This record gives sequence, structure tokens and C-alpha cells, in this order.
Amino acid sequence: MANFNLKINGKTQQLDVDPTTPMLWVLRDHLKLVGTKYGCGISQCGACTIHLGDNAVRSCQLPVSAVGNQEITTIEGLSENGDHRVQLAWLEEDVYQCGYCQAGQIMNASAFLKKNPNPTDEEIEGAMNGNICRCGTYTRIKKAIKTAANSKIA
Repeated sequence: MANFNLKINGKTQQLDVDPTTPMLWVLRDHLKLVGTKYGCGISQCGACTIHLGDNAVRSCQLPVSAVGNQEITTIEGLSENGDHRVQLAWLEEDVYQCGYCQAGQIMNASAFLKKNPNPTDEEIEGAMNGNICRCGTYTRIKKAIKTAANSKIA
């Protein structure tokens, strides 16, 4: 076990966990932040996507010891009231079906739009390629990302 001071969703969290524990389990089991989902466990589906600094990363394979001083943002910390432009676009475009993958989709899309605020269809498809939706809402996901990109909300 080791002590870690992590900045998660703007708050410092002190944890005593095994250094190899994946961030997914730190978030879900130790901090009860269950918006980040377990999907495949091998970084292939994207359900566990969080932000590490400004980058979208898969938390299921990210050991807590690799975080260092970088800030972590989960779906719970993306916006206080669920009014981030990507979340609003998801609602506007009626993306949700089962909803299981959506936190990861939204986290990936929001990090992508921060780096590329005016993406092409091809850029959206490339950026979102690693996030799997078993319901197949890819057309609505792309439309929601375009809606968010055109939003006046920061």
C-alpha cells in the first residue's frame, strides 16, 4: 500500500491503495464516483474514459501510481450541473439509448473538442473511434459533437 494525494474533480483526495490499482477502481470502489464505467478492462471500449490533465485516457489500465500531480476529471466533475456543452448536445440530439457507454463518450468528446473546436466529420470519427456503443448511436454521437462544437456555451 502507498499514500497518494490526487486532485480529482477539483478536490484533493488522500488515498492509501496499492500503487498498481487502476484508476477505475480507485474512482469507483474507493471514492464512490461510479459514473465512470467498467466495460472491457483492457482499454478497448472507452466506457472508463476520464480526463488526465486535458487528455482523455482509459482509467481501467491507468495505475494510480502513474497519475502523479496531474488533475483527474470524471463525468461527475465535467460540470457541476450537467450543463457542459457536450452534455447539453447529447440531450439535444437524443443520443442516449442504454446509456452505459455515454460517460466515456462524453469525456472523450469533450477532451477532443478542447483540442479541436471545429472538427470535420472525419476528425470526429477518428477521435471517437475507440469508444464503442453497443446500441450503435454513432450517427447521433457525431451529430451531438457537431452541435457542441457550434454551441456558444464554453
